[in-house]
Parts: sequence; C-alpha cells; structure tokens
Amino acid sequence: MLFYLAALLGLYLLYRWYWERQTVENLTEKYVFITGCDSGFGNLLARQLDLKGMRVLAGCLTKKGAEELEKATSNHLKTTILDVTSTESVAAATEWVKGCVGDKGLWGLVNNAGIGKPVGLNALLTKEDFAKVINVNLLGLIDVTLQMLPLVKRARGRVVNVSSVLGRIAYYGGGYSPAKFGVEAFSDSLRRELHAFGVQVSIIEPGIFRTAIIDVQNHFKNTWEQLPPDIREIYGENFIKRYCKIAKVIVNLGSSNLSLVTNCIEHALKSCYPRSRYSAGLWAKSIFIPASYLPSCVVDFLTSYIFPKPSQTT
Repeated sequence: MLFYLAALLGLYLLYRWYWERQTVENLTEKYVFITGCDSGFGNLLARQLDLKGMRVLAGCLTKKGAEELEKATSNHLKTTILDVTSTESVAAATEWVKGCVGDKGLWGLVNNAGIGKPVGLNALLTKEDFAKVINVNLLGLIDVTLQMLPLVKRARGRVVNVSSVLGRIAYYGGGYSPAKFGVEAFSDSLRRELHAFGVQVSIIEPGIFRTAIIDVQNHFKNTWEQLPPDIREIYGENFIKRYCKIAKVIVNLGSSNLSLVTNCIEHALKSCYPRSRYSAGLWAKSIFIPASYLPSCVVDFLTSYIFPKPSQTT
C-alpha cells in the first residue's frame, strides 16, 4: 500500500515539475512594466528580466534610481519616473507605456512599489501614519492596475501583485498589513473577473526579507515625548523598548536573498500555467502560511509569548 502511495506521489510531483516548466513563446518580444524599481525586488527583477532578453519598462520614483538602473542594464530596458500615489503620474506613465508597446499591448504588469514604515503599536501611530503606507501599497497599486489594464487585456497578459505574508497574518501595527490584506482581496477579485479575458493574476507572498532597514526604534524614540500622558503611563518606555527590540530581531532574521522573490515573479510572467499564489522564503513556507490556516485563537496564544505585556515592564 505504501509503495502505491509513494508511486502516486512521485507521479504527481513529476507531472507538476513538467507542467510548471512549460513557458510562453516569444518572450523576448513581450513587454513587462514594473513599479518600484529604484531598489529591492523591483530593481533586481528589472535586471533579471533584462538579462533574459525581455523588454523591460521600469518605473522609478527618483531620477537617480532610473539613471543607476539604466547604467546596470542593456539598451532594451527603458525607465520612467513614477509616483504611484499621484494619479497624474500614473496617467503619464500609462501613456508612456502605450507609446512603447504599441499594438502589442502589455504582457506583464508587476505591481511591486511599496513602503514598510511607519510601523509599530497601533495606539502609538496616527491616521496619517496609516494613510502614508496604504496610499502606496494598496491605493497606488489599484490605480496603476486600473489605468494599465486595457493594455494588459490587449496582450491577454499577466498581472503580478507583490503582497506579503503579513497580508495573511498581522503581527505588528500600522498600515502595512491592512494594505497587504487589501492587495490580497483586490487580486482575488481581479483574477476571477479577468479570467474570461485570458488575463491571469498572480499574488506573490514574500516572507521576511531585508530589502530596507525598518527603523522601528527611531520611530518610537522620536515620538515618545509627544505621546499623550495616558498612553505613556499605560505602556511605559521599557515596554516600547522591548517591543522595538523584538521587531528589530525579526527584521534581522529576514533573508537577504531577494532572488527567492524575483524568481517567483519571473515564473508568473513566463509560465504557461502560472500559480494564483507564490510563497517565497523560509519564513513564508514554514511559519506564516501554515499559521494562516490555524484558528485565530491558536495564533493569538502563540504570539502572546512573543510580544511583551505592559505588566512585564514594571
């Protein structure tokens, strides 16, 4: 009996290996637009796809980022300045992409642009802190997608949205997790809506990666003296310091191998049969994704041992 089960499992894995290695034809003639290419995942992905011969259109927030990317890549890669929080900037970038792709349409739209801070305890943040992250990570992504969608439909192409495992489980406060939960919901509804048009939508869920320094410690340090007295009394400065220390440890344990994420994005763009979801990195595969299927009470119980309690600060 065990032999037959092992044989069936082996056949399934072999079939999946073969299935996922079927690639789209004429990739060197297809255009891919990527947001957030100044650094991190976007920058590496732009260089990676350029080396594979694809026609990369890179959106960068700064002129310096665009110039540095152009120097590191071939003449086939083109850049434009894009601020995803500005509808006018997104509209201008869309017109620029239209002029680049012509009648071919846009094969791939990769919504990668995002920021990670301000982060921290919800009670110590403001509405503006939440809005700053949500405007980039969710509303900016939606705006870019809606304006670029006709070009993607024309090519019967792909939309790849970079979410996060924090779109499955939220373990610290601020706008990052709410934005990523929103990205998950938007991507799911978009995938079902566009299936009839031949457009496929994939979600990338990276674990913890060191794409930038999340300076949680300094955020709290700079705002501590401005906090209302009741908040300062309830939490205490020692509590804040310990919370920051734990957050810093988690960030430092993140992987620096960004190709684990960009390889997933590349597969979503090149495969004949892309996945609906990709999990990238050890944190995602071994902790966050499995934990997301557990009852909330179990996750709450486990995280209660990770984060400090105000009573522990006295």
